[in-house]
Amino acid sequence: MLNQNQTPLLDALKANAARPHAPFYTPGHKQGEGISQPLTDLLGKAVFRADLTELADLDNLFAPQGVIQEAQQLAAEAFGASQTWFLVNGSTCGVEAAILATCGTGDKIILPRNVHSSAIAGLILSGAIPIFLNPEYDPVLDIAHSITPNAVESALQQHPDAKAVLTVYPTYYGVCGNLNAIANITHQYNIPLLVDEAHGAHFAFHPKLPTPALAADADLTVQSIHKVLGAITQASMLHIQGNRIDGDRISKALQLVQSTSPSYLLLASLDAARQQMALHGKMLMSRTLQLAEEARTRIGEIPGLSVFQMPRLGESPSFVALDKTRLTVTVSGLGLTGFAADEILDQKFAVTAEFASLQHLTLIISLGNTPADIEQLVQGFTTLAKEYRRTNLTLNNNIWQDVVSKVSHPLDFSPREAFFAVSETLPVAQTSDRICAEIVCPYPPGIPVLMPGEVITKPVLNYLQQIQAMGGFISGCNDTSLKTLKVLK
Repeated sequence: MLNQNQTPLLDALKANAARPHAPFYTPGHKQGEGISQPLTDLLGKAVFRADLTELADLDNLFAPQGVIQEAQQLAAEAFGASQTWFLVNGSTCGVEAAILATCGTGDKIILPRNVHSSAIAGLILSGAIPIFLNPEYDPVLDIAHSITPNAVESALQQHPDAKAVLTVYPTYYGVCGNLNAIANITHQYNIPLLVDEAHGAHFAFHPKLPTPALAADADLTVQSIHKVLGAITQASMLHIQGNRIDGDRISKALQLVQSTSPSYLLLASLDAARQQMALHGKMLMSRTLQLAEEARTRIGEIPGLSVFQMPRLGESPSFVALDKTRLTVTVSGLGLTGFAADEILDQKFAVTAEFASLQHLTLIISLGNTPADIEQLVQGFTTLAKEYRRTNLTLNNNIWQDVVSKVSHPLDFSPREAFFAVSETLPVAQTSDRICAEIVCPYPPGIPVLMPGEVITKPVLNYLQQIQAMGGFISGCNDTSLKTLKVLK
């Protein structure tokens, strides 16, 4: 057992920030002396004194032998991994590295269609061929959940030469699929199970939270420590266990997708967040769960609103647990879209959600929230229901089902081939039945609706245009106004 009280990287950074010396190395602001006054006024000088580069005492992220190595070993023990890598380019680079380390050009990888755009980037970088599985879909709530074990088994029977399976656990709505069963099926083919666990870094620290991916026998998992724990934005971790993943290939892949000038502020925040959870995680998560339960109960009692709950046992084969710190509120009963409700709550009541969708608002309740936050949230929803209720709202609840119904068909081109192919830009009305040459996704949550190599269909265009008309934001593509799209020539 390692001493989880230690913070080797944080301590080394603190010592080097306080050491008097003449700096003749990057960054150019020289511990804050060259920072503009407005930025100093906002952040103070202390943060810039600690904004250092890879000095001798601070180790090297790509070849760690000192304090970074020690900090990563402590993190591996705390999160239940055999080896851990710190990430400064977010979980995005971790998902990309996971695919690069397991798949080469032409290799097949099985993954859900509702993956994050980082997985599509991994396909483009690696040249891997996606075998997409439809996630289970709730047509009433218009929410895509997880892939089922049966779907994974069927895909592996059809594609026994696949090199890996990748899944999302939990989804953006907090839904956790049957990862144990998926791992068992995947391992029967002696290939690794990769998990995008960006929103599940807290699972290891409380028994009332869903089972962590590693405890469910995943081979690799990527976690955004900044999303739900106490690290700085962009600070994430990649963990592995077992012998199905080559750690050296992970290290080499990360060298392709991580900055060679890593921020020590981000790295130190990972060290500090790990210590915080190792020492106080259960207490912090108990308090967080209490706050979430209070919000869930009180908001669920407001007329016109409903709160997303765990289905009854057996109702959903892809739904074995729900992260109760993730709160999704259905507002369509008020005659409002999620986008309209989001704008009202933000501008009128200073309550800001994680993301909005056509019918829902989804909120993250974490260790940083307070009872005052919950009270403000509940009062905001109470007033919303009383004063902003509308009478007419027509939604196509099956529109996402229309979109995903086609994804079991193979792509006409691999994402990599389409990304690098010669393309042209056309008015969106002229793109139906053409091959897409760019990533197009509503954000958040950053799940691509179109990707390079896919056929553009009218249901997809209708979906994107409805999202935009309702107040959503389209990202990833060159023209975010969605007047034009890039297609293969």
